[in-house]
Amino acid sequence: MTRRRHAAGFTLVEMLVALLVFALLSAVGVGVMAYAVDNQGVIQSRMDRLGEFQRARALLQADLAQAAVRRVRGRDGRAARDAFVGSTGGTPSGGAPLLALVRRGFANPDEEPRASMQYVEYRLVDGQLERGVRNALDGAMTGAPQVLLTRIRAASIDYHYRGAWNRGWAGGMEGLPDAVRLEMELEGLGRVEQWFLLPGAGP
Repeated sequence: MTRRRHAAGFTLVEMLVALLVFALLSAVGVGVMAYAVDNQGVIQSRMDRLGEFQRARALLQADLAQAAVRRVRGRDGRAARDAFVGSTGGTPSGGAPLLALVRRGFANPDEEPRASMQYVEYRLVDGQLERGVRNALDGAMTGAPQVLLTRIRAASIDYHYRGAWNRGWAGGMEGLPDAVRLEMELEGLGRVEQWFLLPGAGP
């Protein structure tokens, strides 16, 4: 008498369990991948924000480190009252510049007939830090500004002069502050405080 051997296989219950395990693993894998993609996007956004901030800081540092005692003349030919312009109350208002100065070291690789100094001004406009320059020191208008930093919620600036910090800059024909402290509240970065040294050319 012979017995028939049945071919080994999966039962319906075993198949359902296997499908359930596969579905659970797939769901976990999709969740992990989605988290990794989202996290990568957040990191990239933060890196872009830090890069924007670092570029703005580098320009501010370069301009202030090269500050010169040199009053400019407006389009009407009259000389400016101060060699260095800063806000008078800590925070600029009414469209006034945050900073305005003449800087040395204006590179001239093409040997154009112009000065080696450049007029530079910084303004806070609608939550953006803008940098503008003039084609000539005297009698010229400031060109279209370059946006350096965006999403600025608040800003204040202090000036160190003659051994003390002052919320506003009193100005002067021959005066430059020794240092500038700029505090900003930036979206995505929080409160940032920056210190910049100037050549210390004050009297």
